[in-house]
Amino acid sequence: MRICTLPQEYFLKSSFLMKSLDKDDETDLEKGKFLEKDREKTTRSHRAIAAHNKALLSGLAYCISSCCMILVNKYVLSGYGFNAGISLMLYQNFVSVVVVSVLSFFGVISTEPLTWRLIKVWLPVNVIFVGMLITSMFSLKYINVAMVTVLKNVTNVITAIGEMYLFNKHHDNRVWAALFLMIISAISGGITDLSFHAVGYTWQIINCFLTASYSLTLRRVMDTAKQVTKSGDLNEFSMVLLNNTLSIPLGVLLILIFNEVDYLSKTPLLRLPIFWLVMTLSGLLGLAISFTSMWFLHQTGATTYSLVGSLNKIPLSVAGILLFHVPTSLENSASIFFGLLAGVFFARAKMRERS
Repeated sequence: MRICTLPQEYFLKSSFLMKSLDKDDETDLEKGKFLEKDREKTTRSHRAIAAHNKALLSGLAYCISSCCMILVNKYVLSGYGFNAGISLMLYQNFVSVVVVSVLSFFGVISTEPLTWRLIKVWLPVNVIFVGMLITSMFSLKYINVAMVTVLKNVTNVITAIGEMYLFNKHHDNRVWAALFLMIISAISGGITDLSFHAVGYTWQIINCFLTASYSLTLRRVMDTAKQVTKSGDLNEFSMVLLNNTLSIPLGVLLILIFNEVDYLSKTPLLRLPIFWLVMTLSGLLGLAISFTSMWFLHQTGATTYSLVGSLNKIPLSVAGILLFHVPTSLENSASIFFGLLAGVFFARAKMRERS
């Protein structure tokens, strides 16, 4: 039987061909891995850019809405000379209730249904909330925007003391140093304020106490409120709807007590369509602050949010002085700037304390 033998060159060629094919496969595999890694890097960089853009956009929206809200309120109260701050608050809250209810009805946002159990739990917080808004309106009518932002720093001092006694929370030396600087700037700002108004300052001091009380009470009530909701949670939209809905009957009662009805029946401002437009804009801006602050907080974090909030007071103060032609001196301007820097220093100190 004859066995067919293949030439040796054939085996050499075959082995060489197989080796070259294996090398090609390895090369293709390496190329594939490299391309996959490259794609992953590109995707990651695109996501990072998108996240950065969202954070920037949300921060810008929050800053613009919060600045515009205060400036528009100042324009309504001082520019138009509108002497019904409670009525302005009531109308703004009514606008917020309508917008949130419509968005909730169409499923754009989710809100908790208002039950009697939830209303009973939330009512003490709401009373403080209404007082906080009204005193803010009254003070803003008499005090310039820059001094309001500096005096609001006193709220941080009251809140820190309240946290220490109510929640046994101790702050480090940097925080207390920043709070001390805030007090000094508020006192020096008041002394050097050329447009000083005792009534306005009184309302602002009351506002600081009410704002701090609202913050401290909210922490205690929040856990109880969550227990009486159907979902076991209470988001920002539900809080906006709850606060603004409950404030309407209380606002009507206060309008009657402070006799704003008589003023409203006589003032020619309510016959001006442009005035109603500005008031509606102020209501929408108030709601926009709630939405944009929630969006910004979600995109960044509590530390960035608090720091940007402090930095945002600087352009707000400058805009308030320029737009409303506030008479000022070098000493007062220095006090205001010193107070704003103290606010930034406080935000930084709180960031380090959290870390």
